[in-house]
Amino acid sequence: MAAAPAGVCQLEEEARMRKEQLKALREKAGCKDKADGKPQHKRLRDVEEEYREPRFQNYVPEDRDLKRWQVPQAKPVAVEEKVKKQLEAAKPEPVIEEVDLANLAPRKPDWDLKRDVAKKLEKLEKRTQRAIAELIRERLKGQEDSLASAVAANIEPEACDSD
Repeated sequence: MAAAPAGVCQLEEEARMRKEQLKALREKAGCKDKADGKPQHKRLRDVEEEYREPRFQNYVPEDRDLKRWQVPQAKPVAVEEKVKKQLEAAKPEPVIEEVDLANLAPRKPDWDLKRDVAKKLEKLEKRTQRAIAELIRERLKGQEDSLASAVAANIEPEACDSD
């Protein structure tokens, strides 16, 4: 008989070891039905849920049996595009393009008082204008009487001279 390659023998040996481990686990869990010798699925599932294979994400095992549970290194995902879009979306658009120097100048300390009193001052301004107009009318009426008497007084001396 021809000799088998070394790699095939090693694989056959690993397969045999796995079968023996599974058989030992089944016997330990008592998965076989005593009547017909078939495995009970419910019990087998319970055993499988209790026994979980280890996952090596950061640890590199030296044992060849443990190497099969090693998780391959994850490759990083390119996120430059997402980050650029998020940064562009986060940039606020300038609201004021021109700088108004009047807005930058500090306000006087009494600006809020003037703002609050402005409506009251408007009413008072209207009343003041009316009062001034009435005073001017009264003076004009008073001056009309004195003007008429002054005119009459000027006319009398001229009449006396003409006699």
